[in-house]
Amino acid sequence: MKAGAEMTDTIAAVATPPGEGGIGIVRLSGPGAEEILLRLFCPAGKPGRLESHRLYYGHVKDGAVTVDEGMAVVMRAPRSYTREDVAELQLHGGQAVLQTALRLCLREGARLAEPGEFTRRAFENGRIDLAQAEAVMALISARSEQARQAAVRQLEGGASAFIREAADELYRIQAAVAACIDYPEEVSEEEALADVQPRLAALSQHLEEAADEKAARILQNGLQVALCGRPNVGKSSLLNAVLREDRAIVTPVAGTTRDIVTGETILGGCLVRLTDTAGVRDTEDTVERLGVERAKKAMREADLLLLVLDASQQLTEEDRLLLEECAGQDAVILLNKGDLPQTVFAEDVSGYGLRVMNISASRPETLAPLRALLAEKARCADSLALTQPRHVEAARRAAAHLRSAAEAMNTAVDLCSVDLLAAQSALAEITGDAVEERLLDRVFEEFCVGK
Repeated sequence: MKAGAEMTDTIAAVATPPGEGGIGIVRLSGPGAEEILLRLFCPAGKPGRLESHRLYYGHVKDGAVTVDEGMAVVMRAPRSYTREDVAELQLHGGQAVLQTALRLCLREGARLAEPGEFTRRAFENGRIDLAQAEAVMALISARSEQARQAAVRQLEGGASAFIREAADELYRIQAAVAACIDYPEEVSEEEALADVQPRLAALSQHLEEAADEKAARILQNGLQVALCGRPNVGKSSLLNAVLREDRAIVTPVAGTTRDIVTGETILGGCLVRLTDTAGVRDTEDTVERLGVERAKKAMREADLLLLVLDASQQLTEEDRLLLEECAGQDAVILLNKGDLPQTVFAEDVSGYGLRVMNISASRPETLAPLRALLAEKARCADSLALTQPRHVEAARRAAAHLRSAAEAMNTAVDLCSVDLLAAQSALAEITGDAVEERLLDRVFEEFCVGK
C-alpha cells in the first residue's frame, strides 16, 4: 500500500462505475463507518440505532441542505465484505450526487480508498485468500460467460483448494526428507529415494498439467484469431460477417486493408477476438508493406489462423506460399466466395494437413460451422484449476523447484531442502499464505477504486 495508508482508517469511495445510472453507491469501511453515515444520513421516522443489514429510507444532508434521498445500510463486523463495520449510501446515480456525498464522507473523517482497498481489507482480515481476492476483479472484468464461470469457481475457492492440496502433499514430502536427515539410523537414504522421488515427480507433473498458460490466456483475453490471405480474397467481408457488424472497410480494390482491424464476439459463451490483416503479397508500396509486416506479426501471435482463399480463382503463388507457412500450425483453410462458380476444391489443398471449410462471407448460413469451430477452440475445460496468469507462473516455478529437488536427491537427500522450501514458497504466493507486501501492492493496484 502507499505510504500513509493504514488498515485502521475508515475509508470511503464511490463503489459504482463512472457515468449516469439509476443508482450509485458510496461505501465506507472501518471503525468510523457507522458514525460518519449517521452524521450525514437522516432516516425517515428516526428509528434510533440502525439495525445491521437492514435498508433504511431517508435523506443525505449537508447541514440543513438536502443532497439527495435514498437508502442506507449498516453492516456491522464481522458480517461484512471487509469483516469491518461497513456502511453504504445508495443514492441516485448521477456523478454530482455521488461526488458530493463522497466529499461529505471525507469531510467527516473518512479517507479516500485506494484501488482495491476494500478487497485488500477482506484479505488482510482473513475473509478471503489472495486467489479469491483476485477472483473478485476477474469477475468484475469478465467479458464472457466462460470467464464469469471461471471467476466464480475461483471465488468459491477452487484454485485455493487445488493449491492447498498440493502444498499439503509437499509438506508430507518435506517431513519425510527431514526424518531421513534427522534420523538416518531409522530411515535410510535408499528408502527416502524409493518413496520421495516418485512423489516429487508426480506432484511436479500435477502442477505442470494445471499450469496451462494458453488456456488461462484464452480465458482472460479470448481466443486470438488472425484472418490471413492474399489481397481481395474476402477477409474483411468475412470479419464483418462473423462479427455481424461493418467493422472493416470492404471494396473491390485489392490492398484496401492496410492495417490491423480487430473485433470481438461471443460464441458459445466464449470470447473470440478476430483480427483482419492486410493482404500478404510482395509490394513496393511503403504503407502496404508495413501492413504486410503487421499481418505476419499477427499471424505469429494468433492462437488460430484462418487462411482465406478465393475459391472462384485458381491458386496463385502467394496462396501456395501462405499454405506452406500455415502447414503445421493450428490453422484452417477457408475456401471463400462459395456463391460463385468454384475453381478450387478441398482436394486441391488437402496435401497441407489442414482442415478445409467451404464458406461464403455473403451467405451467413454457410458460416455456422465456422462459428461452431471458433467456439470449440475458445472453450476451456471447466476443470481448469488455475485460470490467472500469476497463478500459472507461480505453479510452474513450484514444479521446476520440485524437479530440481528430485535431481538433487541423486547426490544427497539433504541437498533438496532448499528447492522444497522454494516450491512451498511459490505455492504460498498464490493463496497469499506467505507473500511479500510488494506483491500485494501489485495485485490490488489493478483493482478499481471502490472495490
